[in-house]
Amino acid sequence: MFQPETAEHAQHAAGTFNAGEVIIGHVSNGPHPLIHLPTIAGIDFSVTKHVLMLWIAATVLFLIVTTTVRRFLRQDRPIPTGFMTVLEIIVEFIRDSIVEPNVGRKWTMTWTPVLLTLGLFILTSNLIGIIPIFDVVGLANHALHMPEESFLAQVVHGGTTATGNFNVTAALATISFFLIIIAGTRAHGFVQHFKNLVPGGVPLFVYPILIPIEIMGMFVRPFALMARLAANMTGGHIAILAIISFVFIFAQQFSAAVGIGVGALLSVPLAVGVLALEAIVVVPVQAYVFTLLTAVFVGMAIHAHH
Repeated sequence: MFQPETAEHAQHAAGTFNAGEVIIGHVSNGPHPLIHLPTIAGIDFSVTKHVLMLWIAATVLFLIVTTTVRRFLRQDRPIPTGFMTVLEIIVEFIRDSIVEPNVGRKWTMTWTPVLLTLGLFILTSNLIGIIPIFDVVGLANHALHMPEESFLAQVVHGGTTATGNFNVTAALATISFFLIIIAGTRAHGFVQHFKNLVPGGVPLFVYPILIPIEIMGMFVRPFALMARLAANMTGGHIAILAIISFVFIFAQQFSAAVGIGVGALLSVPLAVGVLALEAIVVVPVQAYVFTLLTAVFVGMAIHAHH
């Protein structure tokens, strides 16, 4: 029989703070799709939280770059000012420090646009992911008391960092995978590109060993790009949420005063420090590393004999 003590214990357990559920809920893709779309060929095309963030990142990047460049070109004497100066610094840095040293001067103008787009998109997605946009939306939803099935109520659930989703980074890594093949094909031809995977002049008995290794290497490189970006972006948010969870854990175990003290002395300063480190170091560095390694792999396909 269901005892009153058991019911009371269950009610108490339901109201306890679960750090794991809170953290996973904040970095996940959201429990439900935001916009339901039909399933085609077994693929659900519904819009989830991270798909929405991809749209937002792409739109923000397109509008900022387009508006800035058009305003710059309309000037009688085009002199970079404001954000155009920042954009020019980024373009020159990627062209001169990432693309040209790896793909060579002959191919610099060919590969700079696509690598620049890749780097800027990842940087924008990373930056938007650390801005608490939907926390403000959550406050508005709390004031408006919207029904749980409404778009506004659903959009506050789940993480905002699209590049923390392995599906997103897998798509970006797939782009890098095909860029490598395209680069090698343009430089040497399709057949010769795959011949270049195995160095010439080695004994015949080595080929059965080298060929499987090189084929695996073709897939390991983009897999490493995928895992590195998603893991770093997710890890930073998990660390911040875990630190903030100390407040509620200590308040639950001891008292509200202890929880506030832990928050004031430990959680808030440490979380702010980790967030600053993520904003200054992790966010731009991950965009830089992904772009750099893609340029390195493209250069290896072009200069296979070096």
